[in-house]
Amino acid sequence: MTAAIAIFLLSTSFVAGFLDSIAGGGGLLLLPALLFSGLPPQIALGTNKFAATIGLFGSFINFVINKKVMWEIVKRGIVFSLLGGFLGSRSILLFSNEAVGKIILFFLPLALLATLIPRENKGGEAGAPPGMLPVKIPVICFAAGFYDGFFGPGSSSFLILALNLFAGLDLVNASATAKPFTVISCITSSMVFLWNGKVLISLGLFLAMANIAGNYAGSKLVIRKGTTVVRTWLVASLVILFVFLSLKYVVS
Repeated sequence: MTAAIAIFLLSTSFVAGFLDSIAGGGGLLLLPALLFSGLPPQIALGTNKFAATIGLFGSFINFVINKKVMWEIVKRGIVFSLLGGFLGSRSILLFSNEAVGKIILFFLPLALLATLIPRENKGGEAGAPPGMLPVKIPVICFAAGFYDGFFGPGSSSFLILALNLFAGLDLVNASATAKPFTVISCITSSMVFLWNGKVLISLGLFLAMANIAGNYAGSKLVIRKGTTVVRTWLVASLVILFVFLSLKYVVS
């Protein structure tokens, strides 16, 4: 690997971690960078997931220390998230990836619009009416887990958006609370890639250092600046996803 490619990958990994910590979607930057550097697709997927999994702890720990994670929601939703991920990964054998990509592409402008509409937080400290948690959280987490298992790109962004729009969390709490779900999903996926020898561990650890730094910097910015930062970067993440899907399922 040349010095130029190493710097390019490190820089991309830092930006990907920064984006992941706030709104998700960092893999839409790092994965193409790894492919561009010449890695085979499966190795690129595995190495990207490995680096991102380690990197997420940079923001996750920061959010936990600053008490931004709504553990009541995590407790209510984690089983449904895992169940959704399992069923989603099984269902991919029955449906067309291309069809799902085009459907998501159609609805992305609506998601962007919903993100830009200011919302009043009526849910108190946790940002969600306690009486609705037993109903809404399992549905949200199952749907997000199913999407992650079935299709994947932008799953963390959609979970943050759903927690904000349908569960009433402010964007800071939504971003922080989405992290435990993302960490568990990434660990599970990384173990599969590692077991099958699809990770360049030395490169993954190299990129993870920059990814941790990006995650830490992004989460510090969220804690300091609040919902405006999350909304801005969530829009950026959804725009990146829109471009990614357009290039993959429309242009090509």
